[in-house]
Amino acid sequence: MNTEKPAITAYLKTFCGWSEGVRAIMRKYDLPFEEKDIIKNPAFRWEMEQKSGQPLSPCVTVNDTMLADVSGEEVESYLLSHGLVTPVDRSADAPTNSACSDEQHAAMARGEMPGAKVRLVQ
Repeated sequence: MNTEKPAITAYLKTFCGWSEGVRAIMRKYDLPFEEKDIIKNPAFRWEMEQKSGQPLSPCVTVNDTMLADVSGEEVESYLLSHGLVTPVDRSADAPTNSACSDEQHAAMARGEMPGAKVRLVQ
């Protein structure tokens, strides 16, 4: 196991079940990462599409490897299988493999997002 933390850049949406799943994995393993919000900054969406070759998010770059259109569960699997993190004895604090619910979509349409655990790094 490499003791250095991987360099991670995550292209995420402000409010999105899949994006929150990626954030939950970063919190679970206490991994620093650069978050690029593709909703708040369209230039980040363009950058993501150029690097990943496709328009779907989340996309996560781990060191020099692009994980395109992934869930938090898939990011965690990649990190573990490549020895970039060691297993921890705690669960993620949000679902790591699910879209937003209809209730969450309605809240976003109203400009609300109850229960979101979003930490933006800009």
